[in-house]
Order: sequence, then structure tokens, then C-alpha cells
Amino acid sequence: MAHLGKNISSLRNFRRIPQKEMAGKLQISQQEYSRLESKEEIDEEWLNKIAAVLDFPVDAIKNMDSAATFQTVYQQTGNNGNGFYVNSNEKVIEMYERLLKEKDAVIEMQKGIIEMYKEGKKS
Repeated sequence: MAHLGKNISSLRNFRRIPQKEMAGKLQISQQEYSRLESKEEIDEEWLNKIAAVLDFPVDAIKNMDSAATFQTVYQQTGNNGNGFYVNSNEKVIEMYERLLKEKDAVIEMQKGIIEMYKEGKKS
């Protein structure tokens, strides 16, 4: 059986929403919200409220395997019924590759600055 609190925590972190903000949207204290995330079972009323704030279907929260290496997260997009799947590992790889390219660009720029400095000193 899925640990609903852990699943909610994972989805909240995926959305980059702090606990305090979630608590405010649910009109409870941060401590009360933290207790919800520590529970294995959460009643349907709270589950529906949390799912609405996170913009994830309740079934995604209930059926998510938070221990899986490759977590697939289903996100409902608006009211049109279209959805898309996000593999969190693919996103990490994309971000890593982008950061490597940016690092290489900075290194090249710094090499150019060093060369300009060396040429200026020769004059």
C-alpha cells in the first residue's frame, strides 16, 4: 500500500511548493500540514483538497510508487482533458546537459577574456 503522505510530499516538492504555502492554501497551520504528510493514510476529504491544490488527480497520489527509481508523474492540464507524462529522471538529465553546455560557454568566454588581457599586456 502506498504511503499517501510521502506521495503528497513528493508531488508538492515536484511543484516546488513549500509546506507553509500548502498549509495556507488549505487554511491550516504548517504543523497540521506537516502531520498530514507524515500519515500513511489520509481521509478522502483531505486527499481531494490536497490534490486540487497540487493539481494532480487523487488516483495519481494513491497509486504513485514514491520508491520507484523512475517516477512517472501524471499531470492534468487544465479542463481540456489533455495530459502529459514527465519522467523526473529525464528532466534531471536535460537540466544536467544544459548546465554542462552553459559551463562550456562560460569557460570559452573566460578564455577569450584571458587572451584579450594577454594581448593588452603585450602592447
